[in-house]
Amino acid sequence: MSKNKKKFVCQSCGSITQKWSGQCLDCQEWNCIEEVMVEKTLPSSSRLSGYAGTAGSNAIQTLNNIKKEEHQRYDTGLTELNRVLGDGLVTGSVVLIGGDPGIGKSTILLQTMVHFSQTLDVLYVTGEESPSQIALRAERLSLEQSDLKILSETSVEKIIATAEALSPKIMVIDSIQTIFTEFLSSAPGNVAQVRESAALLTRFAKRTNTAIFLVGHVTKEGAIAGPRVLEHMVDSVLYFEGEVGSRFRVMRAYKNRFGPVNELGIFAMTDKGLREVNNPSAIFLSRNEEPSAGSVIMVTKEGTRPLLVEIQALVDQSFGNYPRRVTLGIEQARLTMLLAVLHRHAGIAMNDQDVYVNAVGGVKVTETASDLAVIAAAYSSFRNKILPSNLIIFGEVGLSGEIRPIPNGEDRLKEAFKHGFKQAIIPKGNAPRQTQNGFKVVSVSKLAEVIDALSEMSR
Repeated sequence: MSKNKKKFVCQSCGSITQKWSGQCLDCQEWNCIEEVMVEKTLPSSSRLSGYAGTAGSNAIQTLNNIKKEEHQRYDTGLTELNRVLGDGLVTGSVVLIGGDPGIGKSTILLQTMVHFSQTLDVLYVTGEESPSQIALRAERLSLEQSDLKILSETSVEKIIATAEALSPKIMVIDSIQTIFTEFLSSAPGNVAQVRESAALLTRFAKRTNTAIFLVGHVTKEGAIAGPRVLEHMVDSVLYFEGEVGSRFRVMRAYKNRFGPVNELGIFAMTDKGLREVNNPSAIFLSRNEEPSAGSVIMVTKEGTRPLLVEIQALVDQSFGNYPRRVTLGIEQARLTMLLAVLHRHAGIAMNDQDVYVNAVGGVKVTETASDLAVIAAAYSSFRNKILPSNLIIFGEVGLSGEIRPIPNGEDRLKEAFKHGFKQAIIPKGNAPRQTQNGFKVVSVSKLAEVIDALSEMSR
């Protein structure tokens, strides 16, 4: 019989001690020591082997002789979810979905599992809700009657034993923070419990070729609760995002071993569950009926498709000692940098102004293509000049005032033309060889040229 021994590991630097303490003596971090259990077993223990689905295969292989296997994919029934996953759910993959409470994680997984249950054996493991609550939610969402199997259990060993007997093709674990392993004495949700439970489930998925969805809680900072290694264990990490009070939800892939990262899926929350948004650009173009200063449209590239996003800016007299720089959906440090560039190379100073910038619709624009749009919106609000409603603008701004080209410029212009835009201000490096009839493109290389073009177009 194997004997278990406790040890305590620092989650920051990995140092090992024989007793718990509030501070790690090696890296000086506080509250980072966690209890783990060491098993004295043979090296070939089935519990610790087979993580990559190749248990017992120790022979070295050359790359050109390895058999290439095509991954089978399952259609989730939601085109937007398929897009984020990389054209469907891969067999044997482990997908971690995180998001704020009430954002719709359990709802979209229940819809997906009901769809899968029409043709496949699936298992929904709940550690937070009772089977009755899940049945009531399915009835409220008017989901089709199905043979979806529900298991209310939190012990990972019992979950795996049940799955071994049932042999499901797809499983949902809702949520990983409620699951525990009997090899550790700490409470569920503990860093060690989350890590060990996820490792056991990942090994099971790779060994049996079962696709698994893991639901993860998030911290107040928005990151998935638990050890950072959790995101390294799984194949895909998806985040569900949405503004408070908005019915729209955005699912973003931050990691995907079987598809593109930063892919975006757009959903709308209704009384019948989450529904796909066929024209996501329409969400982010909810402009006022009356044109107003401080509003400009840009084209951002999210994954494999371009999206039109409205950037709004409000520049107002500051009455404090330190002017405010507030952003929503845009990096705040980048706004500060752009305002400095605008002052240095265009002679427009906003040192005594509060500047607020917002990306409409709750989308987060992380690429540098938003630089020109932010400057144009701030200039429009500062000068109280209304820019044309059919104007599109994108490009990166350098510290020396140069306008740098961005990737996929032609695709962005095509998306803008498709939505009826007639004018564009873009970097000279993105100037197309041919333009559509009636589509005026102004290519610029310096920030001063941008300000001149905006002055001519504004009213």
